[in-house]
Amino acid sequence: MKKKLSILHILIVFSSFAWSQTKTLTIDDYLNPQFRAKGLTNLNWRGATESFAWLDAKTGDMMNTEAATSETTTLLQSAEITAALKEVGLESMSAFVNFSWRDASNFQFMSGNAFYEIDVVAKKARKIISWNAEAENIDYSLNKSSVAFTSKYNLYVVQKDGVTQQVSNDGSENLLYGESVHRQEFGITKGTFWSPNEQSLAFYRMNQSMVTDYPMTDYRSTPAKLKNIKYPMAGGKSHEVTVGVYNMANKSTIYIETGEPKDQYLTNITWSPDSKSIYIQVLNRDQNIVKLNRYDAQTGKFEKTLLTEKHPKYVEPQHPIVFLPNDANKFLYQSQRLGNNTFYTYNTNGDIETAYDTFTFPVTEMLGFSADNTKLYFMTPFDFQTENHCFELDLVSGNTHPLTRNGGFHTVKMSQSGAYMLDNVVGQANFLDIRLVKCDATADFKVIHSLQDPLKDYKTGEISLIRLQSTDMQAELFARMIKPADFDPKKKYPVLYYVYGGPHVQLVQDKWNLGADLFLVYMASKGYVVFTLDNRGSGNRGFEFESATFRNLGEKELEDQQVGIDYLKKQAFVDTTRMGCFGWSFGGFMTTSMMLKKPGTFKAAVAGGPVIDWRFYEIMYTERYMDTPEQNPNGYDKANLLNYVGNLKGNLMIIHGLEDDTVVPQHSAAFVNKCIEKGVLIDYFPYPNHPHNVRGKDRLHLYKKIEDYFTKNL
Repeated sequence: MKKKLSILHILIVFSSFAWSQTKTLTIDDYLNPQFRAKGLTNLNWRGATESFAWLDAKTGDMMNTEAATSETTTLLQSAEITAALKEVGLESMSAFVNFSWRDASNFQFMSGNAFYEIDVVAKKARKIISWNAEAENIDYSLNKSSVAFTSKYNLYVVQKDGVTQQVSNDGSENLLYGESVHRQEFGITKGTFWSPNEQSLAFYRMNQSMVTDYPMTDYRSTPAKLKNIKYPMAGGKSHEVTVGVYNMANKSTIYIETGEPKDQYLTNITWSPDSKSIYIQVLNRDQNIVKLNRYDAQTGKFEKTLLTEKHPKYVEPQHPIVFLPNDANKFLYQSQRLGNNTFYTYNTNGDIETAYDTFTFPVTEMLGFSADNTKLYFMTPFDFQTENHCFELDLVSGNTHPLTRNGGFHTVKMSQSGAYMLDNVVGQANFLDIRLVKCDATADFKVIHSLQDPLKDYKTGEISLIRLQSTDMQAELFARMIKPADFDPKKKYPVLYYVYGGPHVQLVQDKWNLGADLFLVYMASKGYVVFTLDNRGSGNRGFEFESATFRNLGEKELEDQQVGIDYLKKQAFVDTTRMGCFGWSFGGFMTTSMMLKKPGTFKAAVAGGPVIDWRFYEIMYTERYMDTPEQNPNGYDKANLLNYVGNLKGNLMIIHGLEDDTVVPQHSAAFVNKCIEKGVLIDYFPYPNHPHNVRGKDRLHLYKKIEDYFTKNL
């Protein structure tokens, strides 16, 4: 049963004007480092201790704080760090921007093509291991005894003795070893997996010879060069993936017998604690059945299916199983089978032991266990679903309680014992607080670092969280509104409606500016009412909310966005004749959809990297939400924006990176061709040297282009 609000919306104002706001934002401030939160550099726990270390930004010294007493001392002076680095041929501290602690005395970092360690007691550095300078996809074993890497499509391993072993030798553009597969869907971020005993390496082998080449053009050379990529489009041929296991001792490889069909998805590879078995979640191409299978790591033979999960819409495995630290015969499995992602405990026979399914909000991240292995820590949006909080789960009783207090978006690092955590909190009340939290029933905390809002002296408008109801009263929708600086309720203002609306993304969150990009705050300061709403289909709200768009992308989303549009039209300060829309990627699809399916609503729009026809988009993502074009022709036709070009009213600019390997340029090219055919005039702006997103200094050019377009057309 859905809880229904007794009023249309609840308005919560997070920021207000102050007489001291005298500075004015400029668009160039987008690149101003002043507006980026600066925490404590390399803040982390020192091994298994209850003390944490960081680099002092002013002195460069490495500092240490004891959690129990808050006593802070200097571990290493900047000069001592520099001296240690020079002993191994490194010139400055910039060599270890990121490092991790092996234990209380030694921290490790990568620089160039080598891995190093510094002993803070001896004040000495040493090189642990190095590898080929051209190496890619570098992956260390647990104790850094070996490194796996790829080079020119092949896979290699190198050990501390410096001897490099070549795992594969037939790699090519069509046959890739040790790289991430399935276009990094299903939680896949890499292509190699070290066994716990560090003696074996599991790896992906991807045969993509059956996938049609897709042409890209590199305009940076003269003449321009053709650069083919492999891009499996919905309903077409998918690549075929297998999993190999390389034995370091005998230098041999076996392949796991995962069977057929060959275009199934293999994900969440996990080793057993004894390094004898490999667990793989095998997902069918239709993405509605996943099996957790166990295989013999020495022979590759299939041993057992431990569990099978089905859903009439889709199943989306994203998390590998995690064995309990105190019981190698039990593991945690994450599933959203009942609507919210949560934990289940199984034994290695496939029997369910415990279902932690009374928690009514989705688990977004698993953090780890307490020292006694009786507690589990995880992150969740919890009750106020624009926030992010850390909870403790008692694995025996199943009870949960929060460890983070107050509103905001929390990101935490647990100490190994689970007694303390470092909590980075961003929100409207605090630009950035870093808190030391005691993980007990009190959840007491101490602020160890705090930053004021960098916009406090700038002329900015109120930022409000608005809660609305969908037209069918089945879902609560969160929206964000930024009013212009020096807002006058008697005036009428143009609107910039910023939209995304796709899976796994939540734009309205209790962060600084409620999650709004600084460009949006700037546009509000220029006199726009800036509005954003998260529709059904977007992330962090559970399976029912996200899957509401299944087989009909662009339908339920537009219905929900209309709720936001109707809300704006009721505001006396909104000039409904001067409304503009902007979105990128799925947001580009949504922007173009609203211009074509709700003509006349917006006077101008900018659609960046837009999906135009889902038949042109990748198999893994598209078929999860739409099935194949053969299975769902009506859904694809309704979502195909080429069918609505003649409806366009107002000014539309399409922006696309010509090296976009996510939403390939064919989308916007087909749209332009259809506009030519229909005699419809639009604007088009390409970024020749950019992939899906325009990054770096060129992003400022992008924002200037967008501002200019709305200035001229609204």
